[in-house]
Amino acid sequence: MQVIERHFEDYEIGERRQSMGRTVTESDIVLHAGQTGDWFPHHVDAEWCATQPFGARIAHGTLIISIAVGMTAGDINPASMSYGYDRIRFVKPVLIGDTITVTAEIVEKRPHPRREDAGFVDEKVTVTNQRGEVVLTLVHLYLVTRR
Repeated sequence: MQVIERHFEDYEIGERRQSMGRTVTESDIVLHAGQTGDWFPHHVDAEWCATQPFGARIAHGTLIISIAVGMTAGDINPASMSYGYDRIRFVKPVLIGDTITVTAEIVEKRPHPRREDAGFVDEKVTVTNQRGEVVLTLVHLYLVTRR
């Protein structure tokens, strides 16, 4: 990782970046279940899941959000910080063995309503599986200082 100081004025609408792939494993799911306490059978009971519509264990939505956001966090930017996430949608399930990639695109910039020294930059995050199917979308909001 490197430090890259990008201010509000440096971001351009339509700017995109794409991650490499990452395969979701059974270990990812078990670790996430242990960390969160979410042992819901859809995630950890292979026999029960075989009788359900998806036919297999599915990754926690919160796990996929965490992995996806981590896959887009390449550089340290001291002029920017995460402000939160909007419009999170779990479009399709992610199964053990699926490989996901992430595309992030700057879709909006707007001034902060109360701070002249900052603005908001919205980045649409789209997660796809190895078949090119969208599995998750969200908007990542950044609070970014102005020059």
